[in-house]
Amino acid sequence: MSSLAEPLSVNHLAQPLLQRLLDEEAALRIRVQRDEFGVQIIDAGLEAPGSVEAGLAVARICMGGLGEVSLRSAPEEGWPTWVQVHSAQPVLACLGSQYAGWSLSATKEETGGKKFFALGSGPARALAGREDLFQELGYRDRADAGCLVLEVDRLPPNVVVEKVLRDCALPPQGLTLIVTPTASLAGTTQVVARVLEVAMHKAHELGFHLDDIVGGSATAPLPSPGADGLEAMGRTNDAILYGGRVHLQVRGDEAAAQRLAQQLPARNAKEYGRSFAEIFKAAEYDFYKIDGALFAPAEVWVSHLGSGRTWRAGGCDMALLRKLWLEEA
Repeated sequence: MSSLAEPLSVNHLAQPLLQRLLDEEAALRIRVQRDEFGVQIIDAGLEAPGSVEAGLAVARICMGGLGEVSLRSAPEEGWPTWVQVHSAQPVLACLGSQYAGWSLSATKEETGGKKFFALGSGPARALAGREDLFQELGYRDRADAGCLVLEVDRLPPNVVVEKVLRDCALPPQGLTLIVTPTASLAGTTQVVARVLEVAMHKAHELGFHLDDIVGGSATAPLPSPGADGLEAMGRTNDAILYGGRVHLQVRGDEAAAQRLAQQLPARNAKEYGRSFAEIFKAAEYDFYKIDGALFAPAEVWVSHLGSGRTWRAGGCDMALLRKLWLEEA
């Protein structure tokens, strides 16, 4: 169990970042519109081309204004461009906001055509509080405006928009939906920017006391988007589980901190060593058939503030990523 006592509103903190995104609509190659309800829709990769810069902006919004997200160049590390993330509030930023944990679906009958499914991420999750995770965190947000990010290849149907409005207790004018298909520049960027969140979710799954995580930094290589959604999903997962590096600052029990470092890296999974697309195909496209230990960063550093000790485990496999992503000219 964890308790987030800080009186922080991820939705209030995200609003200036959202306004900045809107102000730079043309420069970031996104498209802003209102649907028939009056809900604001930001297209960052469907019809609009979007951009890497838009993906970075979406990632900052997704972290509820509690994370720094930027690019760095590091060709000497085996790949030219990396996404780097930092948060002084990693539990709230990553699990209370960024984590894609809100399941939103609609049947063919409800849509009048094709069924719809998406996992919502971003600060509006904390307004709805529909996930058990929020009870564990002891956190619920209240705000008159909220933003939700959907990694989908089409706009959400009306029945889903109505559900989000109802569960978040927002008027239509107070809700913004950002749509970022994974197979787009913005989509790929904002998913790779979840490298710290992946580590936080894994720490939670391992039973580490979330109150004891007081800071986190992470980096991962940014691939080119895949040709389709499946390939793009494979590349973003590979970026984190073979190229993701995470450094956590923790307090509390020293032995627990050392165990966290040992247990967290992706190489603890039996499937480790193959591309995620190959692993997913072998699992018959069923995430639940994949060893949960795989959903983790490649390399982990854990620094214990009480003792001053740091443990490192795992390691990046840039040779595999270059084999998967790179063709020599």
